[in-house]
Amino acid sequence: MFAIVRLRGEVNLRPEIKDTLAMLHIHRVNHCVVVKEDPHYRGMIQKVKDYVAWGEIDDDTLAMLLERRGRLSANRRLTEQYLKENTPYSSFKELAKAINSGSASLKDLQIKPIFRLHPARKGLRTTKKTAQQGGDLGFHQNLADLIKRMR
Repeated sequence: MFAIVRLRGEVNLRPEIKDTLAMLHIHRVNHCVVVKEDPHYRGMIQKVKDYVAWGEIDDDTLAMLLERRGRLSANRRLTEQYLKENTPYSSFKELAKAINSGSASLKDLQIKPIFRLHPARKGLRTTKKTAQQGGDLGFHQNLADLIKRMR
């Protein structure tokens, strides 16, 4: 699974990139989504690479996102009690492992696909350069560090 975090706003944004961000359900800065690793999403990520940070997400980081930022319909918090009563999973770690392996999806469990994060603690390096050039945009080997700073 890939996590995608939007880092740049929409001023002077080309319409095709705006549409692609809308298809990914990333409408605002500091919002995060988790998507499958398939060619369709890879193409969309490639198109918006100058506006987002993305990378593979591990089970622990996904469990932390679900626990702290997971929401249900009507903006209710995702709780362990809800998981035990309405899903076959009893903990956030179990759910994260199932989502990462592909045996479960957020949509099937009626969890909102967007995680609204805080701005990064201690700030970002820069949103004008890629991660390889010393910035924060594009592919991250350690996206978990950025997400944990934005928890």
